[in-house]
Parts: sequence; C-alpha cells; structure tokens
Amino acid sequence: MLLTVARIGRAHGLRGEVALDVRTDDPAARLAVGTVLPTEPAGRGPLTVVRTREQQGRWYVTFAEAPDRSAAEALRGVDLLVDVADEDAGADDDEDAWYPHELAGLRAEHVDGRVLGEVVGLEHLPAHDALVLREPDGARTLVPFVRAIVPVVDVPGGRVVLDPPGGLLASDAANLVVSDETRGEAADGATAAGDDD
Repeated sequence: MLLTVARIGRAHGLRGEVALDVRTDDPAARLAVGTVLPTEPAGRGPLTVVRTREQQGRWYVTFAEAPDRSAAEALRGVDLLVDVADEDAGADDDEDAWYPHELAGLRAEHVDGRVLGEVVGLEHLPAHDALVLREPDGARTLVPFVRAIVPVVDVPGGRVVLDPPGGLLASDAANLVVSDETRGEAADGATAAGDDD
C-alpha cells in the first residue's frame, strides 16, 4: 500500500529545488539522496532525490527529473509516496497515530452514543489535522482532530467518539456559541460607537 510522505510545494530558486509539506516523522530517512519515490498522480513520477536540506524546520528537495524552476513549478501539489510493504516489520506502531485510510469509513458517535455521521477522510491543515465528517443529512463538516474533541479513536471497533463544542457540526448550528467580543459588543453592554440615538 502506498502512503503519502510529503506534498510538493512551491519552487525555491532557479535550480529545481522545491519546498515540501512533510507528512512523515522521519523525513531525513524518507528523503535521503538516491531515494526513488512514486508519485500521485503517477504520471508525474517516479522522482529521484538528488539533494535535500532542512532550513528552519522546512524541508527542501531537488529531484533529478526537475533540473530547473519551470520543471519544479510543474510538480507543485504532487504527493510523494512510500510503499508500506517496504517498512520494517518490527517497527512499533504509535498508538495515537493513524493513516487516513484507517480512519475513512469509521462511524462517528457523540459521547452520549448518538450517531453523528461517518468519517470520509482526513485533511492536513496548517494548525492541525481535521477529520472530514459526512453527517446523516449529507453535510460535510471538518472536525479538528484533537484529543479534546475526538477523545476516542477505535479503529478495530469501527468508530470514533466526538465531543464537539456547540455549533461545530452542521446539525448543531442552532447551538453555536458566539462571544460578545466576536459580536463586537462591549463587555459592559455599552452601545457600539456610532449609535448615538
């Protein structure tokens, strides 16, 4: 099975270097010089790593197949993959880490037992990952994949348990909690500027 280890970002410089959005905990090993990586879409690869570097926590790579900026720009958005069959069989699994394909199809339940929908995917957002939830009415909702909101992930049991704040889910929009500060109201209840009447 092929899993994404990075997504190619913008071109960096004139000599084919690209920035990566890394999705692995061991980029130095996954992106070692000489590594040949399959891609998604498959027609853009495979790509051979010829140079790699890290700068301020960001990874930059040059591929043999993209010797200049134009070729590098054409790779933007391409996923770099690794075959899990190549993984060490003895590697310990992190109990709080799941692959997107393991989460897709799980039933989403509220902490009180109500069925809230089905997990249909995982999105990698800048702050944290988000579960993509399809609610019973068909609405698509992004649920922050943090322990406070998703306290239980039970892959063998086929479910995740959610404890969403009021208004997070489309089906719960009526219970959305909006602070006075967000509404623009002063804490002491004074009228907003410009309301002289």
